[in-house]
Amino acid sequence: MAIMRKKVEFKKWHLILVVAIIVLSIGGRFYAAWWPKGEVKIAGQSVKVLIADTDKHRFRGWSKEKDMGNYGGMLFVYPVTGQHAMVMRDMNFALDIVWLDGLAIVDMAPNLPPEPGYSEAQLTPYFSRLPSNLVLELPAGFIEKNGLKIGDKVEIIK
Repeated sequence: MAIMRKKVEFKKWHLILVVAIIVLSIGGRFYAAWWPKGEVKIAGQSVKVLIADTDKHRFRGWSKEKDMGNYGGMLFVYPVTGQHAMVMRDMNFALDIVWLDGLAIVDMAPNLPPEPGYSEAQLTPYFSRLPSNLVLELPAGFIEKNGLKIGDKVEIIK
């Protein structure tokens, strides 16, 4: 008795589905690697910034970068106001950190040193004294050089 095998045809929609899955997968990786860009006006200066508005971008920050490249800072955008801790994870350069609630400075931490080779548990967490919804990382020395004070206003230009 012969067994009849049903021939499976590769239909056009199969190909379209496979191509769509591949394109979405690759597109998702490119989107995750892409950083939104913006501009912040602080202390009378316009600063080009990368915007960290996803969990992945907020976790990575400037980690493993040798410098800020063509940017003068990074703006971390949080969906809720709170005590957002910052760490110097895998950093290669020092930073000034400015916490903002709305568009006003609520706290600052100048000249934070990198902590190369530290495990996650060993990293020093830096918290603001007041809740914030934005955190701006700037080159070390920016706060002192520009005379920033708590209460100063910041303008975000996209």
